[in-house]
Amino acid sequence: MNEIEAVDALDFRLGPGVWDFAQQRAAEIAAHWQKRLAAQPRLFNGRVLMLGRHAIETQGGQRLLRGEFIETDFADFLAWRAFGFPAANACNGFAMAALRGSDGAFLLGEMSPHTASAGSIYFAAGTPDRQDVFGDRVDLDASVRRELFEETGLRAQEAEIAPGWIVARGSGRVACMKPMRLTVTAEAAKARIDATLAADPAPEFSRMHVVRGEADFVPAMPPFVRDYMGHVFAGERG
Repeated sequence: MNEIEAVDALDFRLGPGVWDFAQQRAAEIAAHWQKRLAAQPRLFNGRVLMLGRHAIETQGGQRLLRGEFIETDFADFLAWRAFGFPAANACNGFAMAALRGSDGAFLLGEMSPHTASAGSIYFAAGTPDRQDVFGDRVDLDASVRRELFEETGLRAQEAEIAPGWIVARGSGRVACMKPMRLTVTAEAAKARIDATLAADPAPEFSRMHVVRGEADFVPAMPPFVRDYMGHVFAGERG
């Protein structure tokens, strides 16, 4: 079960150094990458950010999630995930656009076959990278807005964005959910996004899913995503 808790703000920085997991298991990582590349030749070994030390702190009456990221190769991240999260000093920290229609139904996308998480059903999200770094600050708000547009064609300005974040923490993962609600129903938004995906020769999502309640949960939705939505639905039921 993932821990679900609210924070008022995020305060992440980019730290120096090299991830020790990447150095110590370089040969295994390279072999794993070649296997993945043979199966999915469109994968790209770019640079991504892994979250190191982090904690929720209280300052001036606000709850802040603070931490430090370190830069590494995407191949390192994929191997770490495949090997069962062996390095305890880093985790997958990222932001997700917890998108809902005006009717309260959630909108999630099914990852396309060419992606590293093919078949999984997520909110729009992505592992942060250098595009999300401003000075030494890692801006997950900028990251989630960028991912929303890249993966769905929707701009964050089209939604009412809730203040603060809902953080889902579990083994090897810190998912920072940014609640967003559109002014149109989930079905109307789905139709628009599906049309955008159909026009894209290489979309990140293959299709969209609408979730109105726990009955719509499916195994392809990772446990932390289901836990988050269940938490929201339970709170709304009172």
